[in-house]
Amino acid sequence: MPANAGTEEIRQAYICMYEGMISKDEKVLNEVLDDSFVLVHMTGMWQPKQAFIKAVLNGTLNYFSAEHENMPVEISGDTAVLTGQSYVAAAVFGGGRSNWHLQQKCSLKKTDGVWKIIRSVASTY
Repeated sequence: MPANAGTEEIRQAYICMYEGMISKDEKVLNEVLDDSFVLVHMTGMWQPKQAFIKAVLNGTLNYFSAEHENMPVEISGDTAVLTGQSYVAAAVFGGGRSNWHLQQKCSLKKTDGVWKIIRSVASTY
C-alpha cells in the first residue's frame, strides 16, 4: 500500500467538514464527524458532536468561507492526524464577523473503510 494511501480521503473529510459548516448542512456534518466527535475550542471549551452541529445550525457558530492553506496528514494504521490551517471568515458566539488563521488539529479514525473526524482542537497559527 502506498505511503500516502488515504491522505486525499482524509483531506477531503476536512474540506467536507468546512463545507458543511459554511452551508449549515447537518447531513454533511453527520457524515464526516464520528458520533464520538468533540471540538475543543480555543477557549478550552469542549463541544460534543450534536452540540457543535446545533451551534452551527442555529447561528451560534457562523462560518462564511475557508481557504485551506496547509493540510499535512500523518497516518498510523486506521488512525490519522490532519493539521489543517485555513484562512476562515466567521462570526462566533455573538461576536462580529472576523477573519482568522484557524488551525484545527483533527484526529480521525477509519471505520468500515471510511475516515471520520473524531476530535478537533482549534487554535490560531
